[in-house]
Amino acid sequence: MNIQRFLLFLPLLLAGCSKPSEKIVIATAANVQYVMKEIKAEFEKESGKEIDIVVGSSGKLTTQIREGAPFDVFVSADTKYPLEIFKNGGSEEQPKIYALGTLVLWSKNISKDSLSLGVLADAKIKKIALPNPETAPYGVAAVEVLKAKNLFDKTKNKLVYGESIAQTAQYIISGNVEAGFNALSIVLSPEMKGKGSYITIDSTSHKPIEQAAILLKHSKDSPKKETSEQFYKFLFSTKAKAIFKRYGYK
Repeated sequence: MNIQRFLLFLPLLLAGCSKPSEKIVIATAANVQYVMKEIKAEFEKESGKEIDIVVGSSGKLTTQIREGAPFDVFVSADTKYPLEIFKNGGSEEQPKIYALGTLVLWSKNISKDSLSLGVLADAKIKKIALPNPETAPYGVAAVEVLKAKNLFDKTKNKLVYGESIAQTAQYIISGNVEAGFNALSIVLSPEMKGKGSYITIDSTSHKPIEQAAILLKHSKDSPKKETSEQFYKFLFSTKAKAIFKRYGYK
């Protein structure tokens, strides 16, 4: 683990060294971060137990899990990364899909009436943001859409990659790019709602964004095991599903 990641997780490691704790850490894909705030509040209220959330792109969180980051549950933006963790022995059970995500095209300054995929090829559009497809599933979907609509070759020199969907959102709402691809859940969040205009992308132009979670492996005597299992179960509860639905997930 490099020094930056070591420093990031040092407080968690020190907390673990002081005394056994039931407090768990949820590795959360960036597109789910606002949903997870509400789920965290509901879970803590119902269970009386506390959780911490670490947000990042699914690919980078997977790398951190491989390197021993002290996560207990991984809530990914796809199925590929959780399945990889399972196949490499990081969990005793296969990942489960908790929601289907929705891709949007979003702009700070282009009106909804003028916003379309076709406009991305226009000369007035200089920069288009999308999450890095190397680590972010919504970035993969965005590239698939551009290729399906024969726009990739026309726009590839305009593409600006964010490290995660959260950074991509900052590019868009700051006006540093004319338009960008993002998750509907981010656009509908209290922090972003009403900032700019967006259109949803027809899901037939990209593979379904199936988002899965996985319960990471714990030793039998781990004080976190019971709380982790409890939270993982809560993630698929009626209460959690209602929260996901409010943020545009299917």
